[in-house]
Amino acid sequence: MRSLTEKQTRFVEEFLRDLNATQAAIRAGYSAKTANQIGPKLLDSLHVRAAIDAAKALRSERTKIDADWVLQRLVAEAEADVADLYDDEGDLRPVEEWPHIWRQGLVQGIDVHVVEVEGEPVATVKKLRLSDRVRRLEMIGKHVAVNAFQEVVQHKSLEGLAVRLDRARKRAGHIQHLPDAGVPSDMEEE
Repeated sequence: MRSLTEKQTRFVEEFLRDLNATQAAIRAGYSAKTANQIGPKLLDSLHVRAAIDAAKALRSERTKIDADWVLQRLVAEAEADVADLYDDEGDLRPVEEWPHIWRQGLVQGIDVHVVEVEGEPVATVKKLRLSDRVRRLEMIGKHVAVNAFQEVVQHKSLEGLAVRLDRARKRAGHIQHLPDAGVPSDMEEE
């Protein structure tokens, strides 16, 4: 495999920070004026893409975070029971008594309002703001093994195929005729 230039290596490192090709190109030292074109072009490079994939695999191995970990975490978050946050009298438990999964971001905040009568506190109202659990279920559903949203995955795959075929036709501009991909007419754009 061809080795990367110093800038390309830096691009790979920067891309892994936020997965933003344009910003990674700028941070790697490419011109800010053309970074929005250079970033995607670098991602299309087989050598750069291979370096990114290898770096991601190393990071996953190092952090022990992979697709299985993410799916298990999403399932644990989706199944977390809000009743675990309250005691037998229905009062909110202190945060340190919450199950660990709830302390890791499922609660976005707690709004506390003290009710006063004639300047004296008579009650405290605590309102929990929870993170979007429906979004977690959607993310679980998009996992390949679940296939809950297979229609969407197939549709996106066909769009990607059309883009790749268009690129191939443009690259092969010197060839007189590039045969169609054989996509049935009922699968063409509606």
